[in-house]
Amino acid sequence: MKIKLETEAKLFIQLQIKKGIYDLVWSYVLDFEKQQNPYDDKRNAIQIWKSRAKTICNSSNEILELGKNIMMNGIMSKDALHIACSIKSKCDYFITTDVKLLKKEISGIQIIDPINFIREME
Repeated sequence: MKIKLETEAKLFIQLQIKKGIYDLVWSYVLDFEKQQNPYDDKRNAIQIWKSRAKTICNSSNEILELGKNIMMNGIMSKDALHIACSIKSKCDYFITTDVKLLKKEISGIQIIDPINFIREME
């Protein structure tokens, strides 16, 4: 049931992004992860979201340094870079279903799951 609710919440958030109600930030880390996906159809579906992003966050020494600091909280490198990009792009929220990340408190960003994000925004 939790996965179903999270999926519905994610789809709702995506619809709100399409409507221009929420802004999406894309990061260079997503490009890297997309290229790792072996399925053309999934890579193409992911690529569409890049074109919808209001902001694209590219790699920089500042982001790499912030990512290293975030990793000191026990967060893996790609997740730390995702979060660093969110902070540097001045996002209010980092939306995830990763239980380990949801338990972390990182200065400069609120890490939240899709269901609670909708609760907070409604």
